[in-house]
Formats: sequence, structure tokens, C-alpha cells
Amino acid sequence: MKRLYTGLIMLLCICFSFESIAQYNPKNICRIEDNKAIFKLDRRWTEKQKKEVESLFDLDSLLLEAAFRGSKEINLDGVKWQIKIIDKNLVELVKDMNTNPAPHVSTRDIFIFEDLKNNLTNTKVQEAVAFGVNNFKQNNIFVYKNSVVRLFLPGELRAHKIYLSGSFNNWNTVQIPMHQIPSGWIVNIKLKPGKYLYKYIIDGNWTDDPNNKLRENDDNGGKNSIMYCPNYVFELKNHKSAHEVMLAGNFNNWKSNQLEMFPTPQGWALPVYLKDGTYSYKFIVDDKWITDPANKNTHSDGLGNINSYIGIGQIYKFQLNGYLKAKKVFVAGNFNEWNPNELTLVKTPQGWALDYILAPGNYEYKFFVDGDWISDPANPFHVGTTNFENSFLAFKTNKTFTLDKYPNAQKVILTGDFNNWKESSFEMAKKDGKWYFPIYLSPGKHIYKFIVDGKWILDPNNRLWESNTVGTNNSVISIEP
Repeated sequence: MKRLYTGLIMLLCICFSFESIAQYNPKNICRIEDNKAIFKLDRRWTEKQKKEVESLFDLDSLLLEAAFRGSKEINLDGVKWQIKIIDKNLVELVKDMNTNPAPHVSTRDIFIFEDLKNNLTNTKVQEAVAFGVNNFKQNNIFVYKNSVVRLFLPGELRAHKIYLSGSFNNWNTVQIPMHQIPSGWIVNIKLKPGKYLYKYIIDGNWTDDPNNKLRENDDNGGKNSIMYCPNYVFELKNHKSAHEVMLAGNFNNWKSNQLEMFPTPQGWALPVYLKDGTYSYKFIVDDKWITDPANKNTHSDGLGNINSYIGIGQIYKFQLNGYLKAKKVFVAGNFNEWNPNELTLVKTPQGWALDYILAPGNYEYKFFVDGDWISDPANPFHVGTTNFENSFLAFKTNKTFTLDKYPNAQKVILTGDFNNWKESSFEMAKKDGKWYFPIYLSPGKHIYKFIVDGKWILDPNNRLWESNTVGTNNSVISIEP
């Protein structure tokens, strides 16, 4: 079995090489020797060829950069890679691998590996979504309880093997076998709330879920099915005689005909997935808009409407010290579409404050004090200039950029792919002769530079970089999920 599995992987590597990048003869890019995966790299490759190899074999660009720069080893995502120099042009990336397949893999599973090369595009990272609601044809197709999903595929009784594959397991083709029952196939998997893509592999053939109405393109001419693991249930008790009850809120742009609730013994309900944040909503009972009678958290949206509010996630406290003679103080930002009359701060002995639930991310905001906009005087970080300057907040910071070699600089700007390379966006603050800027970055690779008194420079404390189209290179970092 071990020899078969190793041979399959080797065959897969060779198939990939011939089919996709034969124009520069990479027959030996991938091979398996002595339980080691070995990738042979050529410094003479063009940037396009490098990118193709990265994508084809799912290699992080940081690996290639480390190899081409002559490092001896690199530890990435908990995996140690050894780097061997063959000659001035050729290097090898080497890692140990476990060639023992899962217990349910047998010789009949060869089709899985043969079919894998036709589904490589499914490995793309999914973007975060604000909310989602499932749309299955039957209630028993999808069940989510205690963080466990149960998926049911009716019929297919003549199938020999069916596997579930999706974004939750990096589209692994043999990791999650389904179990046959008299009426079809079922599987249980543990998942956190969120959006997931998936397909079934029925005797080697990939197919989306025929009982799921939610699909999106898989970039390979087919469709991926979509499921949402909910983290909140909207409930409206009573109103049992109503013909139709809809849900609308800022999470779906207040569309009144999109989210239909279903009847329950107590009234009406709708499970949804919502990312962390604060949300306003209402129910629409037979075309009549009402607030949630079970939710006491209601207030004006500043536009003459009273809405119900919920929050999912952790609280951030907005504070404005002083201004004790002010009559009204609001806070507004891109988290509430800059509505200046919605979020009222409460007066405290020191000034004004408001607890507000935010999702991890980067935000711009200002205070609205008796009709005048002001930046947060206690926050050294801002974006923009003069009248267009806003305070900057990184909630749940996962990266703080620092620059310690320019203590006499007048102004240092951080710029990169995370702010569209704006030259006046993220001005760094100086403390004890060092410049710093805290930020929240999405998982994955990011490229960036510093602008020191108008001069663009690489990060002198980061040895990882990649070339760019203008030949000046960019610094590179990787953010773990």
C-alpha cells in the first residue's frame, strides 16, 4: 500500500509537470524519494514561471524566495523545509512526508488522485462574508448542532464510495468518506460558524450538491455548493396567523424580500451566519415593519427610525476625554456608514464613552461633538490629511510594523497591498526613537514598504522580499489564520 500511495503521488507530480508547465521542461520539479517530497527550482525562471510553479504545487512564495536567496532551511506553517544548493542555478526544497494513506484508502481510490489535477482551482482562499443564510431543498439535508454539521445526500444507492471535499479540508479527496444508509449517504464534520464551499466525489466524479440551491463558480467550469454554519437565530414568537414574516437589517442592506422566516411551534425563526459586529434589524409581518418584541436593545438610527440591535463578538470602548460642557456626542465611522446621529456616547466623570461591538479589522472614525467633527485627540494614528483626516483603529491587532533605524526622520508612512499603496494613508507614530503602526491584516501573504521623508525603502529588519514591476522590490510578510 505504501508503495502504491508513493507511486500515485509521483505520478500526480509528473502529470502536473507535463500538462501545465512543459514549455520550460520541468519534468523533475516534483519527485518522491525516501519518504521525502523534493522540488527542484531554477533561479533562471521568469517571474511568470515562478508564479505558475507556486500555484501549481501550492508552494508559498516565501519558500521560493528563501530557496533562491540561499537559506539553509525555513520553517513555514509548522513544516520544516531543507534547502539544498545543487549548483549556481539549481536548488532543491526538501521536506519529510508521511506516505501512509488514511485507513480507508485502497487501490480502488486511484481515481481520486487522477481526478485531483482537474480540481486544483478549488484550493483558493475564501473571502470573509458579512452574513449568510442556507437554502436547501429539504430540511433534512443540512443540520448544524453543537458545532457539528450533518450532511445528507439522498439516493446514489448504486455508488461504491462517496467522499465529501471542501474548503474546510483544503479540498482533500480521501479525508472525509460518507457512510451509506438505506435512503442515501450521510457524514458528520465539526465546523466553526462561517461560510464553506463543498462538493461530493461520487465514484471519482465531482459534483455539487443537487439538494442545495446555493452555488458559485469554481473557476473550472463547474459549481461549488455553499453552506453556512449559523451562529445566531432570529426568532419572533407568536404571530402564528401571519401569512409571511421577513427579516431585514443592515447586514442585507435592508432588503425586505430576501430573508423569509419559517414557521415554528412558537412563531417564526431564521438561523443565519453573522460575522462579528453590531447589527440593526426589524421583522416584516405581512408587510408591517416591527421591532423585535423580545429585544429591549432598541434605539433611533438618526433617520427617524427605531430599530432593534444585536452584537456578536467583543466590545471596543470608544472614549473621548473632556468636552464636559458638550450637549451631545456621537461617534461615526466606516463601521456604521458614517451615520453622525446613530451612536450616542454616554457622559462620564472623565468625558464621554460608548461600548460597541466590532469585528476584527481596520476602521476609520471621528467624534461628532455638538455638530462639529473632531478626530480622537488620544489616538496618535490617523489616515488622510487636513479636513479629510480620520482617526484609525485596528481592532484585534495582529501585526505591528516597526522601524527603528530612522530616529531623526520627520514623517514615516506605511504602505502596501493592504491600503492600495496609498502614500499618505498610514502615518506611523514615533516613540523612544522608533516608528510603529498597529494594524489588522487578513491571513496570507502581504507586501509593503516604508516611505521615510518621501523616500521609499524596504523594511531593513525583514530579510524576505520579492521583486516588483519597477525593479525596486517589496518586503514580504505572512499572516497566519
